[in-house]
Amino acid sequence: MSTKSTTGFCLVFSLCVLMVNAQAPVYPRTEKGTDQDNYHGTTVSDPYRWLEVDTAENVKKWVEAQNKVTFDYLAKIPYRENFRKRLTEIMNYERFSAPNKAGDYYFFSKNDGLQNQSVIYYQKGLDAEPRVFLDPNSLSKDGTAAVSMLGFSGDKKYLAYAINQSGSDWQTIRVKQVEGAKDMSDELQWVKFSGAAWYKDGFFYSRYATPAKGTELSAKNEYHQVWYHKLGTAQSEDQLIYEDKANALRYYGSQVTEDERYLFIYVSQGTYGTEILYRDLTRPGSKLSLLFKGFEHEYGIIDNEGSKIFISTNHGALNNHVTLLDLATLKPGVPAHEQWQVLVPETSSLLESVSSAGGKLFLNYLQDVSSHVYRYSFSGVREMEIPLPAIGTASGFSGYRDDKEVFFTFTSFTYPPTIYRYSLADRQVTKFRGSGVKFNPDAFTTEQVFFNSKDGTRVPMFIVHKKGLKRDGKNPTLLYAYGGFNVNLNPGFSAARLALLEQGAIFVMANIRGGGEYGEAWHKAGMLLNKQNVFDDFIAAAEYLIREKYTSPSFLAVQGGSNGGLLIGAVVNQRPDLYKVAFPAVGVMDMLRFHKFTVGWGWVVEYGSSDSVQHFRNLLNYSPLHNIRPAEYPAVMVTTADHDDRVVPAHSFKYIATLQEKQKGNNPVLIRIDVKAGHGAGKPLSKTIEELADTYSFMFYNMGVTPSW
Repeated sequence: MSTKSTTGFCLVFSLCVLMVNAQAPVYPRTEKGTDQDNYHGTTVSDPYRWLEVDTAENVKKWVEAQNKVTFDYLAKIPYRENFRKRLTEIMNYERFSAPNKAGDYYFFSKNDGLQNQSVIYYQKGLDAEPRVFLDPNSLSKDGTAAVSMLGFSGDKKYLAYAINQSGSDWQTIRVKQVEGAKDMSDELQWVKFSGAAWYKDGFFYSRYATPAKGTELSAKNEYHQVWYHKLGTAQSEDQLIYEDKANALRYYGSQVTEDERYLFIYVSQGTYGTEILYRDLTRPGSKLSLLFKGFEHEYGIIDNEGSKIFISTNHGALNNHVTLLDLATLKPGVPAHEQWQVLVPETSSLLESVSSAGGKLFLNYLQDVSSHVYRYSFSGVREMEIPLPAIGTASGFSGYRDDKEVFFTFTSFTYPPTIYRYSLADRQVTKFRGSGVKFNPDAFTTEQVFFNSKDGTRVPMFIVHKKGLKRDGKNPTLLYAYGGFNVNLNPGFSAARLALLEQGAIFVMANIRGGGEYGEAWHKAGMLLNKQNVFDDFIAAAEYLIREKYTSPSFLAVQGGSNGGLLIGAVVNQRPDLYKVAFPAVGVMDMLRFHKFTVGWGWVVEYGSSDSVQHFRNLLNYSPLHNIRPAEYPAVMVTTADHDDRVVPAHSFKYIATLQEKQKGNNPVLIRIDVKAGHGAGKPLSKTIEELADTYSFMFYNMGVTPSW
């Protein structure tokens, strides 16, 4: 690709529009096989199925060849290095998490600026000097080991934590003694999707059987189990607490109440709907009993007061409510939901989360995608609204029963994450710690607009840009959405996003159906047979931006990851004329076979399965892989990673091979395959900066726009 610019124009404007003489890259040859399947009488070809075997030598060579084409292309972009340098400058600031109190110590994470992983610190009292408790950067030379805190023992003397390597969902659980930050001998392997629910001198956790060698990142995960590990013993001595040999495809999670009276085991057969079993741990020999039958509703145990438990649920309330149930007076044979008391009724706003601390409940509501937090007594009386500094997103408000304060973090698109301290006694909110990021918030503005989708549904959308924007249809714009799994996209700050905004670009986030911004009704309107609503909403968002002259098809980029990668793949197939650039990241692209890999079976409750005639027809109608026709597509850069065992990279491999085969225009369609990385969580900062620099430069380059450096 060669570029030509008019020098005088560039001297006057901060953004220079280039004449781009596009020539499609020469893609590696991807051999086609003869694989095909018969789905309910319909034959579907799968010529690139050989790419599913990610450990095969021919697949490894294909990955190397694809990456060479992609990185050779990116290397020709003259300002790619400038983006990398600017992102490095912007990200080089001190940042913290909100503190969590455990016993005499406060724990928090801190990043000095460019550390690959944030370091966990602790201090004895808020005025003491912080000390390093656990530094994940010491666990790997390249920063690809990530750590998460799973839970403190009841006496707060020990912390269980998990290590994820190279972005994989597989975890190793270790234990540290709090006093002196001393590592214990405990090491638990083949753990996935687990916490550590402490009881006495050990904890409950969830794991799978050891996978066959070579299949760790691709084989279907079956027969999750709950185990109890006693501190200081080998994993081989752990006690099996619960398994279900009749149901291979279920997840299990454990929770123990703070007083260690009750054990709850959460059962799910996908990403929506829970069943809860419980056991009174104070009664020797007691067995697990069914509390809430699954899987039509969601239940979460908030806290307990003796035998009474507080529950957050959407059973009988699509926007969620809080109920109270006395386990000591449960009547056998009568469903538990018929015996509970509604403590805090449902409102017109979504009850997004409920937490407890200091003997109080904190209810976080989402009203038009903005947080409103209220303090309640355990008797269900609203005592006050917690004052927040602006329209945005608040999170935190959790702790132990004897806590006198809680901390929370507030953020918005132009409000960097700021930590606040709330005193339960005097009900005052004070700023605890600000952000060290260097930018002028007054230079930017955020609009929330509403547009009508294809069926008339009113959908909210945030538009962020520099003040003084000229709506002439020529602004580089990045439209982002997710649209699934009841996931809310809330306003939040991104320092990296400043590298776009300061160049006059627009960032847009659409709260389309499939998420949970307006409760379970909003979610259900975008799942299963209603999935097309998600794509219609996104297309309508793009049309709104074009109609209102924020941008035009020549300057519009679209982006989404995971389920959002599916979204981008689908809308690019359905309306390739609307976009100039597309970024489907770690996407679910093969909707007919997704349930055959790792934990893909857990998404059947969201998507349906090709095993069903009805759902097969629906999935085939929008599956990104199966709806690529010979056409002129936008410039596409797919991103995935070799250690992604959530959405296996085969989805992206097969998708890009098909797109390269069917692309009729000169816009490049490339794939960027990261190594020693996974689905996204725990990615080292260095890798994040490299990927963002490549994304932003690819976007500007294919729009024919160069930054003002």
